[in-house]
Amino acid sequence: MALYELVLPKMGESVAEATIIKWIKKPGDMIDIDESVLEIATDKVDSDVPSPVSGKLLNIFFKENEVVQVGAVIATIEIESALEQDEYPEIIQPLSNEEPVDSTQNIQTDVNSILINSGFQELTSSVDFNNSTRFYSPLVKSMAAEEGISIEELDKIKGSGSEGRVTKKDILDFINLGKSVQSQLENKETPNSNSAHEPAQEKKIFPVSVSGGDEIIEMDRMRKLIADHMVMSKQTSAHVTSFVEADVTNLVKWRDRIKSAFEKREGEKITFTPIFIEAVAKAIKDLPMINISVQGSQIIKKHDINIGMAAALPSGNLIVPVIKNADQLNLFGLTKAVNDLASRSRMSKLKPDETQGGTFTLTNLGAFGNIMGTPIINQPQVAILAVGVIKKKPAVIETEYGDVIAIRHMMFLSLSYDHRVVDGSLGGSFVRRVADYLESWDINREL
Repeated sequence: MALYELVLPKMGESVAEATIIKWIKKPGDMIDIDESVLEIATDKVDSDVPSPVSGKLLNIFFKENEVVQVGAVIATIEIESALEQDEYPEIIQPLSNEEPVDSTQNIQTDVNSILINSGFQELTSSVDFNNSTRFYSPLVKSMAAEEGISIEELDKIKGSGSEGRVTKKDILDFINLGKSVQSQLENKETPNSNSAHEPAQEKKIFPVSVSGGDEIIEMDRMRKLIADHMVMSKQTSAHVTSFVEADVTNLVKWRDRIKSAFEKREGEKITFTPIFIEAVAKAIKDLPMINISVQGSQIIKKHDINIGMAAALPSGNLIVPVIKNADQLNLFGLTKAVNDLASRSRMSKLKPDETQGGTFTLTNLGAFGNIMGTPIINQPQVAILAVGVIKKKPAVIETEYGDVIAIRHMMFLSLSYDHRVVDGSLGGSFVRRVADYLESWDINREL
């Protein structure tokens, strides 16, 4: 018999940890190669962790709702065939002939060993966790030790995890609360220029009236993350929005002409989204200073053009898969990428890395019949483009015989940008450039 150590896999360069949502397999269950063992969630997407070996799940080292670092050993799998040991070098020999002990006891009695394997440094704090009968994950113990939180304080924290366990968020909230209280005390003790005894102004909290017929709905994990991200973006960037109306009549007529033949030939539907993304990528190459991020007082000019497309999920939440190097794809390649990412978004089958690394975001408000909007910037980007619904409208057009009024296909484009680093000249020029590419569409273009 040999043991295989199942580790939390790397899920992208910017993904360092994940939360265990559900163990699909339990200790004692048999597992086939590539069969899903557990469900995990990052700050962007949910996904499964498959097993690279077949065997029996022996031990699990983390419980549901615990946060785990990438590379940490999360379970051991017993492999019956000795031949598989040569195939999988990660397989380890049994530690002893004794019966496997409960994984929770392993964590509680050998915290430092688990933390080192998980990428943490060994704890040097004098906090004695043996004096508590409450279970704490290695991550929580590490954070408590680093922040100097005593076991008495830790035991008083109300946990939001399963069975009342303390999570990473609970620790951060406790730390932030302490800082907030300390800040308020300092403000009250610091003499004001007007009055040395004037109390510090506290932030108003407006109570919500709940009647007997109201329904209280708890935010799910993704909605909480979206809420935090949106508020953070508004607090970070100085939002400004510029608008342009575009005549896309030639574009609409072209798509109407080729869409049936294209779908029959390629097995793919061509929507307006890949066309918009192509125009955005071209405009970014013309005006690359819109494709940047801000780090302190530094402007980071991005080499790659990675365009995120905001997609609505069946749950009502929002996710932004990213098309990497969009400027290097032709319209057919963009169509394939858009359809694939949109389909897997709806089925919650995106990989964590497919929502990372975006440098610019497009959101299609027209899908909901909206004519325009003022979207919030997807940090750490500095701009986001919203495209509204295409509607037939009377418009004045210039001809060689003079101005005439005709029915045209019109749409609004709105660009929200970070006024700290993107001035009105660049922001306005960029959204106008995107509109120019759409308006000058070649109605005879072949695809």
